[in-house]
Amino acid sequence: MDIAYLRDARSRAISAENLTGEPGRGGMAATGTGAGPARDLGTGWKVSPSIVIGPGERVTLADIAGPGVIRHAWLTTPQDFWRRLILRAHWDEDPQPAVLVPLGDFFGQGFAEYAPLSSQYVTVAPHGGLNSYWPMPFRRRAVLSLENLSADAAVVYYQVDYTLEDVPESAGYLHAEWRRSWPVGDREVHTILDGVHGRGHYAGTYLAVGVTFPGWWGEGEVKFYLDDDEEFPTICGTGTEDYFGGAFNWDVPGAGYTTYCSPFLGMHQVIRPDGLYRSQQRFGMYRWHGPDPVHFATSLRVTVQDLGWRRDGRYLPRRDDIASTAFWYSELPGGRPRQPLTLDHLEVSSLP
Repeated sequence: MDIAYLRDARSRAISAENLTGEPGRGGMAATGTGAGPARDLGTGWKVSPSIVIGPGERVTLADIAGPGVIRHAWLTTPQDFWRRLILRAHWDEDPQPAVLVPLGDFFGQGFAEYAPLSSQYVTVAPHGGLNSYWPMPFRRRAVLSLENLSADAAVVYYQVDYTLEDVPESAGYLHAEWRRSWPVGDREVHTILDGVHGRGHYAGTYLAVGVTFPGWWGEGEVKFYLDDDEEFPTICGTGTEDYFGGAFNWDVPGAGYTTYCSPFLGMHQVIRPDGLYRSQQRFGMYRWHGPDPVHFATSLRVTVQDLGWRRDGRYLPRRDDIASTAFWYSELPGGRPRQPLTLDHLEVSSLP
């Protein structure tokens, strides 16, 4: 979208200061989490900058009547909650969420530990500002919610910026799904996405990889099985670091694993052993297919091999901890029935 072009659209924003996004009603709260600091100033002076989500509670962040497009979402909450808050998005009153992802993983922070990320669709700014620029079109209704799986109350600051405007027939609905193999099965692959039917295109991948034993771990190919593909895929990459735009193990001579960010791909997080409880290395990486979406007409499956090297120059099937978040756009608004996400399955296993 060219910033210079004027369009027939109306801008709105939902936050704790305007829970409905109605025009002319921002900053009217008389009670809220900022009422104490604002006691000498009164209404209009940051009385309600955040919400509190209690243990086990699910709270609606935004409920918007369409047609329109969510353009930007910003959230922040202590990083301890990044794997304990579940983000959902429902489009056009479909009962199945199209987005069902732990909050941190949606923003490339799968280890509940801040890592700067600067890209076209996701930016994570100091110290924990979670920004999404994924366009999220909807035609009748959009509902964003957060569920707190933890035993502690979470204070969440947020703002959802959107436009009310006509949505073209060609616009798809954003979907995002989290999966984890902990560990990957013996000589098996990690499935990033499966069971997608209808027309659409694949838009991006975030991987959070925790290695379970020494050695190079990223030889595995990323494969896209499109439409009628069965045993062999239409698109087959040459290695994990290759898919994320890197080369030769991301190993810069004299520096070792080297992080980087770019508009559409990066390996932005390396967590190294500390000599105590954090005994294994962990890696976060992203690939957004903005300029090169992977189109499918009837179905899609995406996998990555968990593969390393043996000392004698042969490949070594590994059994690492791989969590993935897949992003895609579909002509259909709803998701698929999925197993509930639990704290045990979401656990960042190397934390003491």
